[in-house]
Amino acid sequence: MLTKRGYLRLRQEPASTYSNELEQSGFTRVSGAFTAAEIAELHEAATAIYDVYEADPRNTNLPPDELADFRYAMFNRSVLIQNTIGHRAILDVIEPLLGEDCHIIANTCWRNPPREKSEQGGGWHIDAGPHVPHDPIIRWDDRIPYPVFAIGVHLYLQDCPIEAGPTGVIPGSHKCGAPPPPDARDRTDLACYGEGSRPLVAKAGDLGMFVSDIWHRRLPTGPGDPGRFFIQAHYGRRDIAQRVRPTKAVNHVSDQALEHATTDRQRTLIGLHPRGFYDG
Repeated sequence: MLTKRGYLRLRQEPASTYSNELEQSGFTRVSGAFTAAEIAELHEAATAIYDVYEADPRNTNLPPDELADFRYAMFNRSVLIQNTIGHRAILDVIEPLLGEDCHIIANTCWRNPPREKSEQGGGWHIDAGPHVPHDPIIRWDDRIPYPVFAIGVHLYLQDCPIEAGPTGVIPGSHKCGAPPPPDARDRTDLACYGEGSRPLVAKAGDLGMFVSDIWHRRLPTGPGDPGRFFIQAHYGRRDIAQRVRPTKAVNHVSDQALEHATTDRQRTLIGLHPRGFYDG
């Protein structure tokens, strides 16, 4: 655990069970963080964004019929959502790990309708990192608090049962120092240090949280899949760049500097990066 008021320092005050589970296991779930009335209002606000704003097909690796499932930069499109992602039910869990000056690095809404063709779910991946790469044979010394750089939070706008293909996480995999094996991308029996997948099933109003370098994926859907609808917010340490909009749209580069950046490395050096995970 840490605190940040200038330099990073180890936190002396006790933190919540949720914060401890996030650090130790790489994920946690907060049940009933928001009331039914609050969720109804958020559901209406998010639905209105899908009605008003056209799809922004950033992730061109997806099948064409799934590109419309997402809306980005949600806090720019709804004051209610902006206020919600700053709710103390979230910040009280993540600030002991990221610091009191952490910020939103990405904010996407997911509305996945029921689809038979999605029954295979997604592939195992990490969102960023691993931030402390090392040979998995070398186990992390738990006397040292594990450094967390970014945390994903799912605020569920409707129930997400096992039939919906919830996010599956592998406890402790964030500490192994490596991404999931490429040849195991689609396996449902993948394990790390003897731990298999845990499904983040949830009720509307719950929060699912996981650190950026935990192994996770969407699990296969089942008969009666109701689809998924949740607001996703990624929070990062102050020294992690925001990715709410791609660098081609928002950057610190002058026209003159852009003109002289003629190679890919020259472009990335001045901050013009290809689209990555948090960009959509």
